[in-house]
Amino acid sequence: MFASLRVRNYRLFAIGQVLSNVGTWIQRIAQDWLVLELSGKNPLALGIAAALQFLPTLLFSLWAGVLADRLEKRRLLIGVQLGLVSCALVLGLLDVSGVVQVWHVYLLCFVLGTFSAVEVPVRQSFVAEIVGRAQVANAVAINSTSFNLARIVGPAIAGVLITVIGTGWLFLGNAALTVAVIIGLLRMDPAKLIRGPHVPRSKGQLREGLRYVRKRADILTVMVLVFFVSTFGMTFFVTLAVVAANVFHRDADGYGLLSTTLAIGTLAGALWAVRRSSRGRPRTRLLLGAAFGFGVLEVVVGLMPTYTSFAIALVPVGLCLMTFMTTANSTVQLAVAPEMRGRVMGLYMLVFVGGNPLGAPMVGWMADQWGGRSPLIIGGAIAAITAVVCGVVLLRRGGVDRAVTGWGRLLLRRPGTR
Repeated sequence: MFASLRVRNYRLFAIGQVLSNVGTWIQRIAQDWLVLELSGKNPLALGIAAALQFLPTLLFSLWAGVLADRLEKRRLLIGVQLGLVSCALVLGLLDVSGVVQVWHVYLLCFVLGTFSAVEVPVRQSFVAEIVGRAQVANAVAINSTSFNLARIVGPAIAGVLITVIGTGWLFLGNAALTVAVIIGLLRMDPAKLIRGPHVPRSKGQLREGLRYVRKRADILTVMVLVFFVSTFGMTFFVTLAVVAANVFHRDADGYGLLSTTLAIGTLAGALWAVRRSSRGRPRTRLLLGAAFGFGVLEVVVGLMPTYTSFAIALVPVGLCLMTFMTTANSTVQLAVAPEMRGRVMGLYMLVFVGGNPLGAPMVGWMADQWGGRSPLIIGGAIAAITAVVCGVVLLRRGGVDRAVTGWGRLLLRRPGTR
């Protein structure tokens, strides 16, 4: 179940990811709270900070993929982690000294987002170099488990420590945790990394990556599916707050409980993905089935009549969501050529988060026009319909084989199988 952890380099990497994810969630909560304090509880200020931190992903993630293919990923990650340490350290010192202002946070949000835009596609493509193709699915699932465990633990720790010691020391603590990540990267044995072919610097490498994806119907279809599900279905950062406040008339603790139940479901999905990854390459039918199930269950959640039933129904939604995310990530990483992996993962992260600027205001508008439940119902329906359409496209293009069994089931298999 945890086969990737037998690789020493990956153990060092995984320990660093646990520390990094916990620290990231602690800093995220502390940063949001600091913005609210400095702005007099102004939600617009919080939205500006989030937008500034997210904007670099749209601007730089594709170019980060080019760098990931061109440069040594381990050294590149070390450099990026040093940048992240600097951001946390500067913000922490400004906060502890009592001179921090809102514009300081805005500026550091953009700088932090720039480093993160480079770090994510490099880190995603680096996993295959650490464990090799045979263990990619297992390693991706373990990374997802780490992220979702930190998603539960990090905010809980931050909520307590903000009250006890304030936000500034939490930023400094995250800087210390990130230093531990750098130490883990330095202790890796470069000779045991499974590097792909060297990609020399040349013109048109970004366009080359885009053309590569355009010619691969299987990868392109997964990208389209990820875009629609993430843009219209994965809007819980807005919808849960709206539902808690405007539908069930709950306070912040009610919103927190909904976030926790969703996180429990995603953690369960990540653990299941770890167990499932030992069975080999993820199947297309699991990807499409998880997307379809997520969409249907999200519609069901939107129709739940009571707060308790709504919270409970979020658990299977989180499970299907994490199953879809880990399967999509593993499918793309295993399908691409090693020399293209960085550029393809850069594009993958762009379509994964690039729809949020469209989705967030759209969700707010739908909730205002048709009620707080409408974004869940409409978004879930779009996700389910997209899964069906992508399944039909793969079937017609040879990416899916249809076989009728005794039960009349539709079996979806990868291209090239008989």
